[in-house]
Amino acid sequence: MSPLPATPDDAAEIRALLAHLGTSLIAAGQPAHEIEEELAEVAVRLGYPEAESAVGPTGLFVTLTDGGPTTHRSAPPGLRLHQSASVRRIRHQLARGELAADDAREQLAVVAQRPVGNPQWLIALAWPVLAAGISLILQPGWANVAAAVVGAGVVHALVRLAEHHEVVKTLLPTLAAFLVSLVVFGAANAGLLEGPLRTVLPPLAVLLPGALVVNGLSELAAGHMQAGSARLSYGLVQLGLFALGLLMATTLLRVPSALLANLRVDEIGWAAAPVGLLLIGLSIGLMEGVPLAMQGWVLLVLSLAFGAQVAGQQLGSIGLGGFLGAISASLGASVVELRRPELARLVLFLPAFWLLVPGSLGLVGVTELAAGHESGTEMALGVLGVAIAISLGLLVGSSLGRSLRGRLAATHV
Repeated sequence: MSPLPATPDDAAEIRALLAHLGTSLIAAGQPAHEIEEELAEVAVRLGYPEAESAVGPTGLFVTLTDGGPTTHRSAPPGLRLHQSASVRRIRHQLARGELAADDAREQLAVVAQRPVGNPQWLIALAWPVLAAGISLILQPGWANVAAAVVGAGVVHALVRLAEHHEVVKTLLPTLAAFLVSLVVFGAANAGLLEGPLRTVLPPLAVLLPGALVVNGLSELAAGHMQAGSARLSYGLVQLGLFALGLLMATTLLRVPSALLANLRVDEIGWAAAPVGLLLIGLSIGLMEGVPLAMQGWVLLVLSLAFGAQVAGQQLGSIGLGGFLGAISASLGASVVELRRPELARLVLFLPAFWLLVPGSLGLVGVTELAAGHESGTEMALGVLGVAIAISLGLLVGSSLGRSLRGRLAATHV
């Protein structure tokens, strides 16, 4: 289909559409450099090959011609995965010339207000199920899984409270880490479980800023200095707030330094990992409203990322595992989207990305530093190394995906 006609009358409408689409992609969690590339692709289809955009973590600027009028738009709050899937579908239809500009804007406005279709009790149930799944992978002990489930209930209650009270929303990272740590380390002090440090992580995994840190590093690696440095700085501050809550709880309980060691308990055996992956995939689908047709694909990409991560750790180190896991998640999601364009790559990729949990590695490192188990230099280098490895894996996987998409497009010309 040929590009839509470019006339002076529709310039403002097209500019507003690109700004609306771009901020929706920001809210979906997509890196800034990828958004700029995709907006340029849509602009060409709409008849404006000279269009440019400047994307940041909280908003963007769009212009259609060199020296022409510019539109600024701030990004809305973060979107759920079911909303992100709809945004990606709209972008795909615009890039293929299958959707008019005014219809696209109307659909984007509807998507932003669309709630998760599942009832609230089912969403609430998904939080402890997700924590149990992550615990089965990070700390597969029966008592640890039980403590993670209790902690997830506490975190979900805080999240619901934060929706109505701004002060709770501001202090959410510290409050969540403090209360979960009280539960877990209190149980450890009573001799009910071992390895409490890793047990704290599953209830907090959804809130941890791992995606912020890795996206920031990937943007810096791609040359997007402003967005990358801002996102990375914000992610590190959030990580510090989580660590503050954890350290407050351990100080209040007078937890001995021996309990702050990075100890892994494995009472369940080989079955823990596959069951954990299944629980993670199902719970994310419930929490985020992922369409039923996509949930099997989400679980496939999740399994690919986990398998590559484990293989990398066995062959080399945690950093190599993160690198290979990120490549598998990003490339696997891109391949699925190539074969099934209606399945949004970002929605397939993000659950696997959350499984890598780079933020939790930082939380472990900060706590071990406070306990005197590591030097500041060793801790910082370890956390930074893992985050950089995941970022590079993300860049490699997405680059390979774009290359495949380009070759596929060339064969259809």
